[in-house]
Amino acid sequence: MSDEAGHVRDLNAFRAAYGRFVTGDRVLLTGHSHQAWPDVARDAMIEAFDDAARFVDDKWSRSVFPKMDAVGRGVLRRLGFDEGDAIAFGKSTHELVTRLLSCFPLASGPRVVTTRSEFHSLHRQLSRLAEDGLRVTWIDTKDRETLVDRFLEAIVPGTSVVVISAVLFEDAYVVPRIGEIAARAVSVGAVPLVDAYHAFNVVPIEWGPAKDALFVTAGGYKYAELGEGICFLRFPAATNLRPADTGWFADFSALDGERTHAVGYGPGGARFSGATFDPTPIYRADAVLRHWDHFGLDVPALRVISTRQTRRVLARLDEAGLADHVASPRVDERRGAFVAVRAPGAGRVVERLRARGIFVDSRGDFVRIGPAPYLTDDEIDRGTLAVAEEIRREITPS
Repeated sequence: MSDEAGHVRDLNAFRAAYGRFVTGDRVLLTGHSHQAWPDVARDAMIEAFDDAARFVDDKWSRSVFPKMDAVGRGVLRRLGFDEGDAIAFGKSTHELVTRLLSCFPLASGPRVVTTRSEFHSLHRQLSRLAEDGLRVTWIDTKDRETLVDRFLEAIVPGTSVVVISAVLFEDAYVVPRIGEIAARAVSVGAVPLVDAYHAFNVVPIEWGPAKDALFVTAGGYKYAELGEGICFLRFPAATNLRPADTGWFADFSALDGERTHAVGYGPGGARFSGATFDPTPIYRADAVLRHWDHFGLDVPALRVISTRQTRRVLARLDEAGLADHVASPRVDERRGAFVAVRAPGAGRVVERLRARGIFVDSRGDFVRIGPAPYLTDDEIDRGTLAVAEEIRREITPS
């Protein structure tokens, strides 16, 4: 758990749990992208192999499915939903969102309302589907003060799906009034879908009165430290949507009967499930979620730690004379778990920092700095000041 000042209570013991990642003098300011994995994740991957060797096909019923149930409950709890809600797993949010979009035949002219600041895979997929008849209303996000009002105005009768991120991936802007947006979508008969990837396990969200009707997708690659291949979709168990993109895991009961052309869907999370998958990420997720619980680090505690750390990053950038280059919100409630800094040649900055043992990343002209709970204040300071030095090399004429 965290103390009142926003530190992990026993930081030394916590850091010791990351012996494979937190090594040497390198500084991993990649908390917004690829957080370090605790050592229990490696143990879990070995366990997945050993279970396959021991149980062969029986591994699914003996180990994988029970772990999936446990992971589902843990994910839902950390998302802020009831542990018994319906949840489907996929290797990426793209897989799950595309499956949801497949419920709306293009011939019917479905309409999607979304922003121009959604992640690349969704932006690309919607743009491609628009070529074949999907009607997409893109809401610009540059004017943040009016963003939600303009978004709400675009949600009109005839809208099929409303898609918005809880936290924008470019600069960590926490979108306000998510509950109001969801309620408006439901009121016009649209499906409300929230991309919570940059919020999961670090930014609590107030879901509002339409909470039970929400579709929420996220993954464990970032702030949850679950690694790749473990994404999920929370959805209303009572939905009657019928994904056209559907695999045999979506209805196990059909295997026991005579094969027909009638397509049914199983209970719980089965409706949005695919087909056979690599269960190793489920093992990792089960172990890492228990790791968080072991250290008493729930989402509110992680939020306190993250907010303190991003404040520290901002302070170091200000001291380095880069206050005007900071793109992320200054107000804690509107800032997610990383800090974005405008920098010409952001990609070059990242490359030079890697050579110095400082790990950050870039998106367009933004360098993104992502602290994580296992970092010391000295590492945050040292890494942030190195970022500032390299950015000044780009903006200062030689």
